[in-house]
Amino acid sequence: MGRRGRGFTEAKVAALSVALLIVLGGLTPASAGSSAVEPFSAGRSSPTMAQAPWRLPVAADELRPFARPPSPWGPGHRGVDLGPLSVGATIRAPTDGEVSFTGVVVDRPVLSIRHGKGYLSSFEPVETTLEVGDRVSAGDPAGTLAASSGHCDAPCLHWGVRLYGEYINPLLLTGDVEASVLLPLGDE
Repeated sequence: MGRRGRGFTEAKVAALSVALLIVLGGLTPASAGSSAVEPFSAGRSSPTMAQAPWRLPVAADELRPFARPPSPWGPGHRGVDLGPLSVGATIRAPTDGEVSFTGVVVDRPVLSIRHGKGYLSSFEPVETTLEVGDRVSAGDPAGTLAASSGHCDAPCLHWGVRLYGEYINPLLLTGDVEASVLLPLGDE
């Protein structure tokens, strides 16, 4: 294989390594050379807020896993479903943050929390007494599971997490999913 082919393979391995570090939290897109800007407005949330370790928002099994959509508007499962649960189950903040949204989306009550460093969690169907701007700490009660319109066969919590606007598997943040292993690419 000529020098040109080997360099291309090394470049692909380097790009995959950087992508893996971003997903696992070792780098932020900004530190990896991206021009991504943290989606915070002044006064609403501090990008420098202390980050506590992430935990599951409720003690439950994974009923339906994360499935990244092939395109921004394509089909997929942009979070994980946790359950089975009882309606009224307490849903807790997975880490420190600030409430950024509470309300009904389509036919389900939704709670969203900004966690700093580009992370945003959304929980549905969740009813809450919290208001936009309220601060929560890891493990604080954030709301209760509401009756669902059939998203799961049994009552469940849908938990989605976005990092700089892109959906990621929330279980990567809690350590409940094994990290991917990079293998060497074969000669092309």
